[in-house]
Amino acid sequence: MADKILGKKILKSQVLRFILSAGVGFLVDIGSFPLLYHNLFPERMYHVWAVNLDHYVLSFTISFIMGVTVNFLITRYFVFSESKSSPSKQFLRFAAVAVLGYFANLGILEIFINDVQIKPLFARPAAALSLFFASYFVHKFFSFSLALRHHAPRPRSQSSN
Repeated sequence: MADKILGKKILKSQVLRFILSAGVGFLVDIGSFPLLYHNLFPERMYHVWAVNLDHYVLSFTISFIMGVTVNFLITRYFVFSESKSSPSKQFLRFAAVAVLGYFANLGILEIFINDVQIKPLFARPAAALSLFFASYFVHKFFSFSLALRHHAPRPRSQSSN
């Protein structure tokens, strides 16, 4: 019985659905990061498009893209399904926010790894979690155009005497 109540609560609450959606995207991102970091990119530096990248940056970039893709699909169909914006417009907006999120995450990741001396496998989830709450509001009001609806009070009808 409690499971059904919890399930209904999650289905009704947009915030809880967003947390679930972001959580799945986060798990894809965080789960793929160590696999990429240790297995696909074991060398310290890689030369990509005339740029030298540390293996944690390359691993982060790919894992981030994977997480964002999963997050968009779940968010579009499960969280903000009532949005009237076209899917392509939603994706472009979501991707624009993701690019900003990428650089914010990368900046925090750089600080955690290079300045605070946190190992990349611990710094990555900490960087992602630090930006979670801002992403809900940005996606709600920008990516999926669900503006706050303020209901103006109805004017009272005046009775004539």
